Amino acid sequence: MEGHMAISAVERKEAFVRATEEELRSLEGRGVCMVGNAFAPIVMVKGDLNAAELAGSELLSGPDGRALRSALDAIGYAPEDFCALAAVSVREGLASPLDPDLFREALEALDPEAVLVLDETAADVVREAYADALVVIEDFETAMLAPGLVAPVLGRRLMVLDGFEAALSDPQEKRRMWSYIKRIGPAGEPY
Repeated sequence: MEGHMAISAVERKEAFVRATEEELRSLEGRGVCMVGNAFAPIVMVKGDLNAAELAGSELLSGPDGRALRSALDAIGYAPEDFCALAAVSVREGLASPLDPDLFREALEALDPEAVLVLDETAADVVREAYADALVVIEDFETAMLAPGLVAPVLGRRLMVLDGFEAALSDPQEKRRMWSYIKRIGPAGEPY
């Protein structure tokens, strides 16, 4: 093996990280908005952006993000296990749904083990992007991504919450969201 240099595990890992960073920059350049840890085991998908987010604030940097971080911590996710992906792109303060293929490319690049879809706008984009994977789910309600049900989609768990941010102002709705979130704890945990 003279002249052949073996690539170390560290070099492979660094090459993987560089490739992932390049892929994420490419997605952002095409209008995809994401924040947080790209290697997190769970991704929150938001479609109904609030006024601050439409004006340029970071995705899930308000009360909804704080509540989600607290809920995820309570069910066993580490503080760094937080990644958010917008199901819409924003131009000049207006949001429009991401192209389903672009959205799917972004979510597959992040490759989480669980996906929490926060509102109906995001759920519509997810349904369109993953129609081929949802159609094989036998239970109709699960295949339609009914709120609170965990759907197995291409090796990951996916759950829709119907209006997480709006639910924060209603104690009963907040409890309902909490009961849903507890169903999507870290893999291998008894939740």
